[in-house]
Formats: sequence, structure tokens, C-alpha cells
Amino acid sequence: MSLVLYEVRDRIGFITLNRSDKRNALSFELVASLKDAFEKAEKDAAVKVVILRANGESFCAGADLAYLQKLQHFSFEENVADSNHLKELFLKIYQLKKLVIAQVQGHALAGGCGLASVCDFVFAVPEARFGYTEVKIGFIPAIVLVFLIRKIGEQRAKHLLLSGELVLADEAMRLGMINFVVSEEELEKSTEEFAKKLIKNNSSYSMELTKRMIDEVQAMNLNEALTYATKMNAQMRASDDCKKGISAFLNKDTIQW
Repeated sequence: MSLVLYEVRDRIGFITLNRSDKRNALSFELVASLKDAFEKAEKDAAVKVVILRANGESFCAGADLAYLQKLQHFSFEENVADSNHLKELFLKIYQLKKLVIAQVQGHALAGGCGLASVCDFVFAVPEARFGYTEVKIGFIPAIVLVFLIRKIGEQRAKHLLLSGELVLADEAMRLGMINFVVSEEELEKSTEEFAKKLIKNNSSYSMELTKRMIDEVQAMNLNEALTYATKMNAQMRASDDCKKGISAFLNKDTIQW
């Protein structure tokens, strides 16, 4: 049985966690399969937007505890290598050239919450719980906290990371962790309709560069960021997409992205 399923339909790349018997817990093999799937989606010319979803009742229960127990017998160097494996997955999603939408149909906990957090948009059912429970089992949310602080700020991130509390989808949206709360019956339809709207209305190149800039400017001081932004602005003006978009707008033509 494949741990991750890959499908393309209507220019959407569907990446599906398929380890429902273990609540889609993140094992070494599942992380490797996800990395391969996102690499495939990024290179797939038939894909413009990616939807990350899961089979079963849980979106992702975080790290596989049996695997964590096994890691206690690893050397420090081996554990660094294993941690780097997960870091590479989160960074891959966060910096993917294509937009990634998480479709969360169940609980997203610990590393599973991090998996949703690194996506560009998150849709979730009202019953879904989100949270970082690592401190409750003597572990730390080491990798996910780097992304969470960027996403919702230090104060809110500190509360979630240090308390280990779980929050329902409505509260997660209020905190800025997710974007949309929709009923279970409407989840798939709403997520796909949003993806199709992005596909129809927006330039792939514009979305790619905007996503990259959001990532990169945060490590710069104000002057560096503005200098970088000025250069990116000039670069985009010379792009085929910009020329096409402005020409269509002035001629009142429908843009075919």
C-alpha cells in the first residue's frame, strides 16, 4: 500500500496521506514519500496548485511515537540526520514554487499541525483540533516552531507551543493558523473551488515570485528588503506574464492563465 497517493485533475495536484491505520503519523518512510510527491508536483507541468489532504479520520497525528521510541537508541549524529529529514519536508512545502492548500478533515497535531502550518492556505472542518502537544510527552516542537512564529507571531506561538493546548478550527482561524472553516460536507468542494479560482485568475509566475518574496524579505532589514523588492518589481515588469496581463487588461480581453 502506498503511504502517499498522487493524482492530477483540472491542473490541481492532489497529494494524499494514506496511512489512516496509524492516523497518518509521520514515519521516516511517510516523510520520504511526501518529499517525493511534492518534488513531483513542483516539476509537473500539468499542476498549477497543490492540495494536501488525508485519508481517514485524522489529518495527521504528528510523529509516529513508536518511531520516536526507536530514535532514542540512535546516536546524536543519527538523530540530527533524521531531524533534517523532516526539516527538508517542511521547507520543501514552505518554499514550493506552486501554492499548497491543506484540506484538513480531522485533527492535526504536533508535527501534523506543523504540516498544515507550512502550507499557503488551510481549509478545515469545525471539529478539527490543532495544537503542538510535544511538551506533554517530554519532547519539543523544534522544527515547527520556526515556521509557526513566522506565521502567527511570537506571543501566540509561545502560548500554543508552551501550553500544549489544542484549539478547535474556529480558534485556529482567529489565531491565524488556518484560513477557512467549512463543514465536512463542503470541505472538498470548497477547497477545490478555491484552487480552481487561483488557477483561473492568477499568473503562476506572479504567485511563485510573491511567495518567494514573502519568505525572503523576513530575513532582511528594511533597506535590504526594499532594494530586493525594487529589483523583483523590475524583473516582473519584463516577464511574459506581466506583458500578457497588462495587454489583456488594456484591450479588455479575458486572460487565459
